[in-house]
Amino acid sequence: MGKKSIETNPEFASEVVLSIPYAYWLHEQGLLEKVSVCKGMKPFYWFCDNVDESYTHRTLDNSIGLKDVPNKWLHLSEAGGGRNGVIDYSEWKVPPYKQQYANDHFDKLDPFIVVNNIFNIEGGGNKPVRYFDIQQLYDMFTYLTEMGYSVVYKRPNNTEFIPDQNEIDSINNQLDIKANVEGIGEITDYQLVEMMPNVYNITELNYGDWDYSTLNLKVFTQADGFISVNGGGYQLCACFDTPMIIYTTKGKEMRPKYLEYDDSYINMVRTKNNKVKVIYDNHDEWNSRHRKYSELMDIVKDTFIGWPAEAMLRTI
Repeated sequence: MGKKSIETNPEFASEVVLSIPYAYWLHEQGLLEKVSVCKGMKPFYWFCDNVDESYTHRTLDNSIGLKDVPNKWLHLSEAGGGRNGVIDYSEWKVPPYKQQYANDHFDKLDPFIVVNNIFNIEGGGNKPVRYFDIQQLYDMFTYLTEMGYSVVYKRPNNTEFIPDQNEIDSINNQLDIKANVEGIGEITDYQLVEMMPNVYNITELNYGDWDYSTLNLKVFTQADGFISVNGGGYQLCACFDTPMIIYTTKGKEMRPKYLEYDDSYINMVRTKNNKVKVIYDNHDEWNSRHRKYSELMDIVKDTFIGWPAEAMLRTI
């Protein structure tokens, strides 16, 4: 088998789960020649000596974006003859991001939790339903900071990287997460972050003039846990094998066991005793009931009960 070159420009989630682990597997076998990827993705392929950031767009057409990758579809299902969220792992290995991007740039924040959010138009031009709203963010920020954590908030506006079609639609529609807060008026999620102590927008932490990919990898490497919606690259958050909660409101992840099978891709990137925790809050039911605010907070409180031992050791 000769060395192989890969061209890949799918949506970010598919690249994290399908493209990068295949490239790293080839690298481990001594079979990787070159990768051609979207601008800004080189830090994810640090193990390859020949990275060409030639793509200036992403595609949702997997026959194009994943043409050189053995796994062509992220969302395999029982209905289609597979198993929900389970892919082929025979040529697949997640790179050791934590070892590669280990750093001490964020020690002053220790311990800290990353809250990973999005606010994007869904496929077919539908309104956003996969996101944390202002109330959920306020409740999580308040609890975590009172328990001694700092919080790093990530909610890109989609101009930080090469977007896919849905992200382009979101940019064009100038979407924002907003709410009227009693005594304050209308605020956005970004303004909420500015108002709360020990809560930081991830872009504030760019101490080294890094590109956006490097910034994420360095911050995620040092994080003590993640709380994420099921979108916006939650797959990357899972790769860092710290406690993680996924708030799931729509999508293939609503299929039974998709996020819960031991061999679902979301758990295959983690150790066996550190599976993700999932809360399901089907958006189709929001017209007849409130969002599951209390249920989400119950899981947050059960998962992040205070300063974890490994974080305390880093501050001594």
